[in-house]
Amino acid sequence: MAVTQTTPAPAADGPRLVPARSIRRRARLERLTYGAAALGITIAPHNPDWWPAHLGAAGLAAGTLWRLFDKWGQTPLGQPHAGFLKTCQKALPVLTGAGIYLTNLLMPGTPWWEYADGAAWAALMGLTTPLTHAANLLALVPTPDPETPELEAAAPAQPANFAEYRAMQWTASDAGRDTQLTGVRQYCDNQGRPLPDFDAIVVAQQGKPVPTPNPTTLAAAFDMPEGTVTLHPIDGSGPGRKLLTARPTEHATQAIQNNDPVHQIWNQKIATPGGGAPGMLLTSYRAEPNRIALRVEAPEDQLIQLNQKLIARGFGYKDTSLVMVETDSLGDGLISLYKEHPLLNVREATREDLTMAPDGTIALGQQPDARTGRVPLYDPQMGAITDLYVGAPGAGKSVTLLHVIAAERLSGIVSIVADAQDGMSLPEVDGRVFHFGKGIAATAATLAAANDLGKYREKISAENGWGSFEIGNPWPLVNVTLDELNRILSADAVVPRPFRKWVTGLVGDTQSTGRKLGLGIRFAAQSIHLADLGDKDRIRANAKNGTVWLGRTNSSTTQHMARDGVLPPGVEIAPIPRYFGTGGNNAIDAAFEGKEAKHGPITAGMANIINGGSLFTNRTWFARKENKTYPHLINLMESSPIPWLTEQEVVVFGISYQRWLAFAEALLAGEGEEGIQEAVDAHQGVVGKQAAFLADDDEDDQPSAGSIKDRILDLLADGQPWPLKDVRHRLDDVAPGSVNNAMTELREAGHVQPAGSRGTYQITN
Repeated sequence: MAVTQTTPAPAADGPRLVPARSIRRRARLERLTYGAAALGITIAPHNPDWWPAHLGAAGLAAGTLWRLFDKWGQTPLGQPHAGFLKTCQKALPVLTGAGIYLTNLLMPGTPWWEYADGAAWAALMGLTTPLTHAANLLALVPTPDPETPELEAAAPAQPANFAEYRAMQWTASDAGRDTQLTGVRQYCDNQGRPLPDFDAIVVAQQGKPVPTPNPTTLAAAFDMPEGTVTLHPIDGSGPGRKLLTARPTEHATQAIQNNDPVHQIWNQKIATPGGGAPGMLLTSYRAEPNRIALRVEAPEDQLIQLNQKLIARGFGYKDTSLVMVETDSLGDGLISLYKEHPLLNVREATREDLTMAPDGTIALGQQPDARTGRVPLYDPQMGAITDLYVGAPGAGKSVTLLHVIAAERLSGIVSIVADAQDGMSLPEVDGRVFHFGKGIAATAATLAAANDLGKYREKISAENGWGSFEIGNPWPLVNVTLDELNRILSADAVVPRPFRKWVTGLVGDTQSTGRKLGLGIRFAAQSIHLADLGDKDRIRANAKNGTVWLGRTNSSTTQHMARDGVLPPGVEIAPIPRYFGTGGNNAIDAAFEGKEAKHGPITAGMANIINGGSLFTNRTWFARKENKTYPHLINLMESSPIPWLTEQEVVVFGISYQRWLAFAEALLAGEGEEGIQEAVDAHQGVVGKQAAFLADDDEDDQPSAGSIKDRILDLLADGQPWPLKDVRHRLDDVAPGSVNNAMTELREAGHVQPAGSRGTYQITN
């Protein structure tokens, strides 16, 4: 709230100080107007052909009624209807006069009272002068009567500005006896409009202290509510000077909030220590038919802190899916409380939805507040991006990927796709993209060929001195989608360790060079850890520019793996439930009563999307399945030609894919170095580096650090404490020192916590 010194602006409902002669002049003018109007009310209705007069009277009455209706709608919630009552007072002459006019017009004949009602109306209005009274005018200085002798004392001077007006009020009050009010500073709101709030310095006579009146006397000095005017000592000053503060606006705002149920719940349950948003400020809220939107800010020295589950608990929600949070990861946040889930039904995607906009984004679905959920296919400033899509079977991951791949074809982006589940996850893609690899070996070979494609572009760029990528000059944008990657990289994947190590290295290499070469990469899996994707720090950094699509998962461990390091700080989200309307006590009540739990429709396509450091909830566009495929998505893909690589790149990618496919199949079959080389040579040979990784240096068969942590979290997933020695016993294939180090890293990251005796741990809730 700013402060300034300016002339007083009368409050909306307060009196206006004007000379008394102005009040009398307005009253005379008003009475003359009523006399003229009475003449028209008496004469015009007796002449049916005077249509302009009749229409004018009707229009004046209709306009006045509309003004009354509009004034009622503008009255703020919780505020007195003083403005509306004042408008009614102003409308009284018009509406009563129009009523008499209409009566005279519709009455057949000319009875005697039609000549009298106009004069009676004018006399009554002239005596009451409602327009002058509605203006709420107050004579600041009484104007002397003409018969008053000129020898009377002259009236005091009128205050010239706000400071003089407040000083005059203080001097005339009991509280201001033997003191002066100086240094008045008027407050303004955020838009610069003056408020009645101010502060000032009270100065006593020389050698005397400033008295301390009671709160009632202080408030009466300025005709403000009791408790809004305070008097305080000034640091470094004696008792002869004190600071006076008048804050009626803040008092009124605080009173409204104290009586408002939303603010009460927020202050008592949400913003308290241990609540869903400790220390956060509720700045405003907006109520809609199906939603209450809460605007939240963090104090200046804090980051936004929102916990979806605790917020739902504080507001009494039993279904966490009806409570949604969105933040900018810094100081601003939005909480949406829904009566019914807004994403039960979403429409099908259109061509316009899936066509990439100039900012590189497409509309992937709908957010709860009816906005479209936009995700990037490309970042014009940063280049190609890295995406991560995680979801259990039935979570809608495959349908979401189909929408993204269809968008790439509609937008002229080359799609290189591989499905480790033998093509069963994305059958609609087969034959409708530039390349589709089916199976574990084909997925690895696809990634290796894409990596070689990036190296080809890197070589040409270096030869030409290019430092960045531009779509179509000379190459098209390429996005690589690898689905069901958990079949290769997850801890329980049934593949040889050398094969997994090779793919992990390819993942790290591709994402490190692809951004400036127009080569994006998209990982999709049912469960996966960032450590399994090579350089997890690079994944976290790249995910800030790309998309993390976090659908429903089968375990909290998997959900934590996917969001680790990319979720905005201070934000905790609840997992996506399997069905709509099952986040409350429905299952508990059913179990208690021995009944079957009821559930709503499945939440397929629902996801928490982390994009650019922000978080929002989204549901992918509806897709109708027929004959085990999605015809609408197929039609969208086939409405545009398949984007292709350049002729040189087609050769590079094709030869590389055949070589690496032979290499991958031999490696999966457990062939030795000679067998692998023979398989590769059968496909025109390959450079020596293809088999160099077989020199398994110092790691032997030791699991990766990320896999050890996953296995520890799986052991602790039941919530029971585990002694460290028992964990080492269960992981007998891992060196004890590696288990100890992994447990220490999990504890430092906050994933596990000590429980009970020394050396015992349990998973953090």
